Amino acid sequence: MADTDFDVVIVGAGPAGSCAAIEAARGGLRTLLLERGPYPGSKNMYGGVVYPRILDELIPQWWTDVPIQRWVTRRSTMVLTDTKAVSVDFRNDAWAAPPYNGATAYRPDFDRWLADHAVAAGATLLCNTTVTGLLHDSSRRSGGRVTGVRTDRPDGDVTAAVVIACDGVNSFVAKEAGLYGTPKAKNFTLGVKETISLPKEVIDERFGVRDREGVDIEIIGCTGGVNGGGFVYTNLDTIAVGVVLKVTGLAAQKTRPEAIIAGLKRHSAIAPLVEGGELHEYSAHLIPEAGLSMMPEMTGDGLLIAGDAAALCLAAGIWLEGVNFAMASGMYAGRTVVEAIDNGDVSQRGLGGYARRLGDTFVLRDHRKLRRAPELVLSDRVQHLYPSMVTGIVERMFRVDNPAAKPGLRRIVQEERKRAGVHVHDLISDGRNAFRSFG
Repeated sequence: MADTDFDVVIVGAGPAGSCAAIEAARGGLRTLLLERGPYPGSKNMYGGVVYPRILDELIPQWWTDVPIQRWVTRRSTMVLTDTKAVSVDFRNDAWAAPPYNGATAYRPDFDRWLADHAVAAGATLLCNTTVTGLLHDSSRRSGGRVTGVRTDRPDGDVTAAVVIACDGVNSFVAKEAGLYGTPKAKNFTLGVKETISLPKEVIDERFGVRDREGVDIEIIGCTGGVNGGGFVYTNLDTIAVGVVLKVTGLAAQKTRPEAIIAGLKRHSAIAPLVEGGELHEYSAHLIPEAGLSMMPEMTGDGLLIAGDAAALCLAAGIWLEGVNFAMASGMYAGRTVVEAIDNGDVSQRGLGGYARRLGDTFVLRDHRKLRRAPELVLSDRVQHLYPSMVTGIVERMFRVDNPAAKPGLRRIVQEERKRAGVHVHDLISDGRNAFRSFG
């Protein structure tokens, strides 16, 4: 192959980029990892839990030094109305020991840790560097293959056999390469969170955990007139409280995200958890919410797309995952580049092993299985009618109305369904869609 500055240039040192760099460097490739921030993770936030089990094959026994805050041993799904709350709470002591399940982490710590592994594998990390464009070979024979990137540094053109775009949601690289269609606002949500400082012993007591055990609470019915959801999770000495909001709904309602978070913190089910805390940080992040329906082409001549840049984010109600898909897609992208360069073919066809790896693993299998879930979870009925129905049913089951006799469950369900304004045919239709989505 033609001489280049590097074999592979990776744009973005988030989880996808660093995992791609680890694989590429271990495969003997001259690997450059570019990061526009002053250090990996400086531009990133997330409002949930990272599931690092994909690292088992990349960094054996990763849990011995990974910089996590808490291991999540308790998961709750909460349904709210203005004055009521219903929770399904699950706790598993086994999740507090290897190989663990999920963990809370600060992105700057976690991303720097992954990038350090990439550097240890032989990759070159260059921060404070923004990619401003792609380089192309415009000869007829190559068909305009991507041959590197332009950066904002003096003499900043960098040539490479392959570029891997890991530059996040609304990927500039993927758009310039023509792999994305016209972005649609309905496909995105805005994640907004507050990080609230509290002493560790207070968090332990309020959430019923000890040592490095942690809690993740996912919430529906807490975002007012804007469709979305909420979350609360524990770090070591902070609590993250936030919401995920449909961009179109947020614009239509003309509501500020911080006002919605304030309302969530005032709710009687949440207020005791955050009482007395001090606001430590406020952050926001655009999320590719629509899953399979918004994914771009993953490959081009000399180009691969991974992580959020490829819309690999699973937002399906009880499954809220993103970092695991980013790490896996980056890892498979790195392996594909090693394979393609060894074979001397970095065309779209030569990089076809990437699509095969994504399709044969959880990365695309989970997205295909749950492709209907985002639309269902963010539908008006699930957001605005079912919380009232569910909490009403549970209240009636536990309420004592002496001297009146207890009503039967069938009567309670029928009356609360009507009170909430849920039609039978809609309930059946949504139930069928839920079975197809989650079954």
